[in-house]
Amino acid sequence: MVGILINKGMDSYSETIIQATEKVSSAVVKIEKYIYNKDKLVPSGTGSGFLFSSDGYLFTNSHVITKVRQLKVIFEDGRSFLAELVGEDPLTDLAILKIDADDYIPAKLGDSDMLRVGQMVIAIGNPLGFQYTVTTGVVSALGRSLQGVSGATMDGMIQTDAALNPGNSGGPLVNSDGEIIGVNTAIINGTQGLCFAISINTAKSVANQLIRFGKVKRAYIGASLQQIELVPKLRSFHRLKNKQALFVTQVERNGPAMKAGLLSGDIIYAFNDRLTETSDQLFKVLSEDKIGQFQYMNIIRGSQNLELRITPMERGD
Repeated sequence: MVGILINKGMDSYSETIIQATEKVSSAVVKIEKYIYNKDKLVPSGTGSGFLFSSDGYLFTNSHVITKVRQLKVIFEDGRSFLAELVGEDPLTDLAILKIDADDYIPAKLGDSDMLRVGQMVIAIGNPLGFQYTVTTGVVSALGRSLQGVSGATMDGMIQTDAALNPGNSGGPLVNSDGEIIGVNTAIINGTQGLCFAISINTAKSVANQLIRFGKVKRAYIGASLQQIELVPKLRSFHRLKNKQALFVTQVERNGPAMKAGLLSGDIIYAFNDRLTETSDQLFKVLSEDKIGQFQYMNIIRGSQNLELRITPMERGD
């Protein structure tokens, strides 16, 4: 009996991934790091990054460029450029590099506030030096808090099960439309499918300050938060317009939140009368002008709807 080969064509899932990665492929880079050893520049590892502007600005992670004397950026087509460090923010593990290249198409940045748990995402980077590696997964959770390399807590993190390995740091997390919605940053050692990315909305805000000032000055409240969906019964009982809010998982000892009376288990739904549904929204509100100034925070605690007065502090490095 003669077998018949039937070409069913490529499935839609694969086509979606291919089309999304093709949209960002020219913007994703491998970052080679060099240090001095006995007065000689020697390689010290690799990382990832991506071009987000037509005039040569790139995102990567702060921990990728720490204690490095020279950085080389290599595109998928093989061309390479020396990179200049514009600024870094260890508290969000973000850094901005600049190269003298103007003939590459930058990646399109999306809106991480539009992400939903279960949504497909694509991670692109250079794990263990293998250039331009693509993995896929889903958004496992939103608004996570995670202790970063600097030791400080990073808020508003995207949790995903898209496989990351050393070398992926600084690469893009991409949605099905080919828009970058996160900067890959961390894996939890000893686990599988537990990876994290900095939301692109946080990255946009940080980039604006790094490019202008070379550093970020911010206020903070001293609480670990998790983004949650509000059930209809809770929204109806408290007459809330929010569909989402921020669940307090931990309150920092002697921090602004503790002094204001915030407790673990509280749900923050507004800050200064502005609805607060995501960690990114709270991050934007906690700008430099809020440091040392009384602010108002609306919370749900059980059956109570409370307003707390809080004085954000300046968050140092």
